[in-house]
Amino acid sequence: MPTNKDFGSRAHHLSQVRGPLCAGIDPHGALLQHWGLDDDLAGAERFAMTLVEAAAESCAFIKPQSAFYERFGSGGIALLERVIAESRRAGALVILDVKRGDIGSTMAAYAQAYLDPASPLAVDAITVSPFLGTGSLQPAFDLAGAHGKGLFVLARTSNPEGKQVQMAKRRDGKSVAQGIIDEVNEQNGDAEPMGSFGIVMGATIGACASEGEARLRESTYGITHTTVRQRDTAHDLSQFNGPILVPGMGAQGGRPSDLPRVLGAATNFAIPSYSRQIAQPGPAVASIRTAVEALQEECRAAMGE
Repeated sequence: MPTNKDFGSRAHHLSQVRGPLCAGIDPHGALLQHWGLDDDLAGAERFAMTLVEAAAESCAFIKPQSAFYERFGSGGIALLERVIAESRRAGALVILDVKRGDIGSTMAAYAQAYLDPASPLAVDAITVSPFLGTGSLQPAFDLAGAHGKGLFVLARTSNPEGKQVQMAKRRDGKSVAQGIIDEVNEQNGDAEPMGSFGIVMGATIGACASEGEARLRESTYGITHTTVRQRDTAHDLSQFNGPILVPGMGAQGGRPSDLPRVLGAATNFAIPSYSRQIAQPGPAVASIRTAVEALQEECRAAMGE
């Protein structure tokens, strides 16, 4: 592991060594069923720890989605703590997908829960929501900076419903999403090789999955998710200086070839995130590792590495 204390430096270094791929570990009921497991805490533990074994030593980033653990109560939170600890022990950086966003002391408490090294849920970075105003996230920016942690702020998400809020125009003519991008970038300044504060940009922006592809995903995973035409990719990332988490890869229709289309000059900052496509070959560890290796190579090629 690099000795640099800030998240941006660690993320840049590890993605160069291991590759840019982020492996999501999300014990969704349909995936547990696909593995022949019960949708209970024991099934979630088998699923999650198998994926940690298969991916945490080779992937730069591991991303658990907190909700899939919270649904099992205190036992699920204990499992999440174990996933975090074992993934970090294997050398991966853990991005916890919690999408927290609030004001004042409440936002500060969320930041303490996930970014204070003294917390049992402490991770390397979290996702946060800016839709109470990017300024409302300042307690998280402050604590992350103090402890060398990172944030990923929602800007353009992969769900079609986000468009009506994220692409709304502000009085200054910028879209809400562009305003968020610029405000986050101000927090990074001229950090080298990149700042610790990133954004979330969905891989399916501007893409269109066919109705047949959508049906195939539903029949395979038992999950309804429709990707719609979105020809509104207007955003400027040319000056952005932070990591970019890219969900919507794999099962939602995003492909490595979408990375330069969506991110342009900022493609080298991409952290493409896969969850279902990595888990689907399981429960055999070897099969998951093969899938991870193949996706790493595809993403490296698309990013020109």
